[in-house]
Amino acid sequence: MTLFRTVEPAAEPVTLADAKAHLRIAHDSEDVLLQGLIRAAREDLERAASVALINQSWRLALDAWPSNGCAFLMMHPVRAVLSVTAYGTEGEASLIAPATYQLDTLSRPARLHFEAKPEPLRAFNGVEIDFSAGFGEAGTDVPDLLKRAILLLVGHWYEFRAHFGADQQPVGYPAAYDRIVASYRSRRL
Repeated sequence: MTLFRTVEPAAEPVTLADAKAHLRIAHDSEDVLLQGLIRAAREDLERAASVALINQSWRLALDAWPSNGCAFLMMHPVRAVLSVTAYGTEGEASLIAPATYQLDTLSRPARLHFEAKPEPLRAFNGVEIDFSAGFGEAGTDVPDLLKRAILLLVGHWYEFRAHFGADQQPVGYPAAYDRIVASYRSRRL
């Protein structure tokens, strides 16, 4: 199972103005640094909590059909399944009709149940599920708590940027960041 992003988000959930206000910065000389920190903090938060903050597209590649007929989409919140493609042993692609699968977005992780399973598949990555995930198209759609987590992380990394070398980055995480992100992480048994 491989999960990777195919389309990046069009915007960041936290604006440069938000970060500058949070850090009480009035000058423009470090705007490029702050934009990089915002992007890095968003990526870190998305990875840590398996969430997509701003709408983006993902692909889940499976070697075989799930034995119980149910594939788990490990990114939250899933908005829609864009396509499901099965690859035969010769590499021929065939789209799976949407009428043969059902998406459950209420569960976390979201589940995709298949009625029919074409066989045989190629040995590796025989099934590709393309889907979109995200809270919305703009930062105003993202839960405030997650935006606060990004601001905390940006502030922490900004504060400690000069005290440690590049090989020691990121320096660490503020304690409040872990508490905020914990409420969004998927629980596992």
